[in-house]
Amino acid sequence: FIKDHIISPKNDVFSVGVVMIEIMTGPTGYSNSFEMGDLAQLRGQVIDNWKNKINATSKYPLEESNQMETCIDTAMRCVEPDRNSRPTIAEVLDILNKTETHIPKRQLADVVLCPTIGSKSTMSDTLKMMIDELENITNQNQHLSSMSNKSSNVRETTSDVEEEVVIGRTEEIKEIVDTICESITPENKITILPIYGIGGIGKTTLAQLVFSDCRFAGYSRVWVYVSQNLDLNKIGNSIISQLSEESHLAEKQMIHNKLRNVLAGKKTLIVLDDVWEENPDTLNSLKAMVRLGAGSEITIIVTTRDEAIAREICHAVEPYKLGTLTDKICWGIIRQKAALEERVDKEQLEQIGREIAIKCGGVALAAQSLVYILRYMSSDQWESVRDSCIWNLSTQKDPSSRIHNVLASLLLSYSHMPDWLKLCFSYCAIFPKGHCIVKYDLIHQWIALGFTEQSYMFDPMQLCENYARQLLGMSFLEYSKTSSLRWLQLISILEWIL
Repeated sequence: FIKDHIISPKNDVFSVGVVMIEIMTGPTGYSNSFEMGDLAQLRGQVIDNWKNKINATSKYPLEESNQMETCIDTAMRCVEPDRNSRPTIAEVLDILNKTETHIPKRQLADVVLCPTIGSKSTMSDTLKMMIDELENITNQNQHLSSMSNKSSNVRETTSDVEEEVVIGRTEEIKEIVDTICESITPENKITILPIYGIGGIGKTTLAQLVFSDCRFAGYSRVWVYVSQNLDLNKIGNSIISQLSEESHLAEKQMIHNKLRNVLAGKKTLIVLDDVWEENPDTLNSLKAMVRLGAGSEITIIVTTRDEAIAREICHAVEPYKLGTLTDKICWGIIRQKAALEERVDKEQLEQIGREIAIKCGGVALAAQSLVYILRYMSSDQWESVRDSCIWNLSTQKDPSSRIHNVLASLLLSYSHMPDWLKLCFSYCAIFPKGHCIVKYDLIHQWIALGFTEQSYMFDPMQLCENYARQLLGMSFLEYSKTSSLRWLQLISILEWIL
């Protein structure tokens, strides 16, 4: 930071101090401190501004004032000119952990955060507006909850989400793998096979199954999540980082040179998941970029919703259109994942479940999103799902579009969420499309905003862990496919809607 005035993503304690100061003063707080002469003046101004706000609004002024002073003092130590006088990252974390208070979490959400020095609006105003807006979202959807009974309580839904069981795509996997293997000849060493179809139909799942097929055991394998913003440099760096130890090259020519080296003389399977780019020039540049390896054999699988994109980017083979599942297979997903065989009322539920499966329109995501709530519902509640007017609302605009079946099933799942889970999910809409977030960072944000229910059995962290599991189980969130860490993101169809 001292050299370039750029906050470092590494464990740089000086940058940590700058970030803490900017959290407490606003984005220009640290820069403004140079005009004051020294940081001591900034510290005094921060404390005065905070104390005025805390005394005027807080039920716990003494405890919060002590917490605030500890934070600003720690930040000041981090930006000491003498490197040896600065604390370590571990010491900073230890100090901040010790500042945790016994203030109820909902009260913390209402506490005024740092007023921006010299600014008319404050971060607290923004946070309060966000809370009000999210609560409005819940209030506006109360009528959806009234269409059906309340969902099961938190204790009934604490089991981990089971590993995905793929039903009904065996023939498609074989057909795609056979097509790829047959396309590789002495004359053709690159195959680009797009898989296209509507959102939620299972393109990504199918690509994952092909990706792990034993017939590609001798291949180097690369998975790149593309989403709506196709960035050639980002894609190139992602391929490079997965095939070598180098990454984050800035220059286009450097990326191409490195790709030529890492792809040369080897068999490589690359998946480009969720491509939205329609510009033919950009798509042709993408194809050219992955053809750079001399003596290489490259297979690329592209998933997209758009047939035009699929036809523009394909090479050596025709695009593969992924069709809908049969009603029987949709029922199989519901029956298996709802653990119907373990229920005493399974005979009564079977006919109702088959009728719900028909309404899913052959879309795997529609069936999967309902399973999590159906698992804990009585037969009467299954009937309320089957007979819900939401199914009719979803097809008013375009009865032939199966995307509405997905939207209807997601809306039904949303309508059965308790209010606090609706808030947690709605909050995710503030993130940009394609954004990934560490699960525990998201959980801490939910807690700080006071989105948890009242519980005498579980602490807020346990409750929010369960909320994340429920949203994963209902297919509203998914684990990022671009990181080995537990990063979360909205499923792509919800990014498209929100």
